[in-house]
This record gives sequence, structure tokens and C-alpha cells, in this order.
Amino acid sequence: MNNMDFLVTLNQAYLPPLQVLLTSLRTAHPDGPLSVWLLHSGIRQEALEQVERQCGRLAIALHCLTVDRAVFDAAPVTRQYPQEMYYRLLAGCFLPKELHRVLYLDPDILVLNSLRPLWETPMEGCLFAAASHSGKTGLMNNINQVRLGTECKYFNSGVLLIDLDAARRKVVPGEVFRYAEEKGKALLLPDQDILNALYGGQTRELDDTLWNYDARNYNTYLLRSGGVCDMDWVMRNTGILHFCGKSKPWRPGYLRRFGILYKHYMQLTRRTGFYLGE
Repeated sequence: MNNMDFLVTLNQAYLPPLQVLLTSLRTAHPDGPLSVWLLHSGIRQEALEQVERQCGRLAIALHCLTVDRAVFDAAPVTRQYPQEMYYRLLAGCFLPKELHRVLYLDPDILVLNSLRPLWETPMEGCLFAAASHSGKTGLMNNINQVRLGTECKYFNSGVLLIDLDAARRKVVPGEVFRYAEEKGKALLLPDQDILNALYGGQTRELDDTLWNYDARNYNTYLLRSGGVCDMDWVMRNTGILHFCGKSKPWRPGYLRRFGILYKHYMQLTRRTGFYLGE
């Protein structure tokens, strides 16, 4: 079976959620080679070694790449715009040329079922493939279209299938940095807004119920599907469960529906002996 390559970009604080993501990734793919590319700008080596040991236990090939800060000399980099926000869009600049496709995942994700169908999705000339969290009415899509001056749906950047060859040709760092500079604080979700404003028209739409299920919106999915997308359906069919928003299931007081499922994968991760969380 062909290897699947995954991209993650984060700082040290998000290593424990990454470890839970890795546990779920291997659980959903008990066989076959998996590679994870971790782009970072200064995570401590001893912390990375714990993740490397976990990946060794899970038979996942982990490649840790430190990004040269000089690349961002011309980029707006502030507390609102950390340089890590650019990594997924500029992945083609940092990943080896022999990689032609990569699947970016936010660390606040559980993988429930095989991602092979997503990995093999034809890109049809697009740079990216992503899902839109449109809700019941699509109102937020309309608001974001007006805000950004776009015509396409507003895509979530937490899951991105990236054609790296096309991205190396068409995603120019200077253009990304200039847009961020020009728009400044008008960008509400900077990396996501940039994706939609500059590349939304070159993004293939994915089904969010399968490939970027917003864990906050169980009732919305259930109503939108006429009762089809119940809990059993999600567990059988959804590939990616995404814990969007500020409330996270690894923090105290999380009350949403899928919190207990996340804690199950946390416990599986603790059993490896390499978990960096509490």
C-alpha cells in the first residue's frame, strides 16, 4: 500500500494534542506506511524526542523540520500573526521536492476512519482541497464572501489536501506576505482568510461530514441530514473529527458531545508511556 504523508505545524504547547492525533491516525490505519512531517520554529529537542519515541512505537515515520526564520523577514509576524500560520500555505517551500502531495491536519483532530479515500482524491487542477463549515443556512459563507470580496465558499484551513507541485509553482511567499500586510487586523482568522482570499478559487470542495466534521455542530449535521448523520453514522463514516473553536476537549470543563471520545484516545496515548500531557 502506498505511503500517506501528513503535515502538522505547531508550537510546543500543542504537542500533547498532536500525540493524541497520532494515536488516532494509527488506530484508523492499522496497516500500511504513514509519514508525518512536523514543521516548527524552535520546539525543544527533548520534547520532540518523546514524540519520536511514540511514533516509533506506532510505526509512524516522523520528520521534524526546523523552519528558517529568515524566510519571514518580509512577513507580518506578530502575536496575532505568528509565523507558524504561514507554514501550511507555504508547505511547498519547506517540504522535500520528492513529495508531491501532503495532507495537512490541525492538531485538534481525531481520525476516526481511513483517510485513504481523501488522500486519493483527484485534485482536478486545484492547489488545495478543503471543506466548508456552512451550517444550516450558509449565512457565514455569505458574510465571509462579502468581507473578503470572494465568490467561493469559505473553506476551513484545518484540513488541507495540498498539491505540492502546483503549490510550488503558484503560491508565492511574497504575495502571501503582502496580502497579510495590506489587510492587517481586518483578517479575523489570518491563515484561513488568506487561503480563501488568494486561493479559494483554486480549492476543491470536500464533504465536511466526512473530512472535516465540526465537533461543535452535531445537532446541525443531524438536522441538515434529516436524521441520517447520527452518532452511529459518524463513527462508521466520518474520517476527521475536528474540535474547532476555543473550547478544547483536553482542557477541564469540556462538555460537548465528543469529549469522552477524545479522552479515550488520550488514555490510549498515555499507555504508550511517552505522553507529554497531564
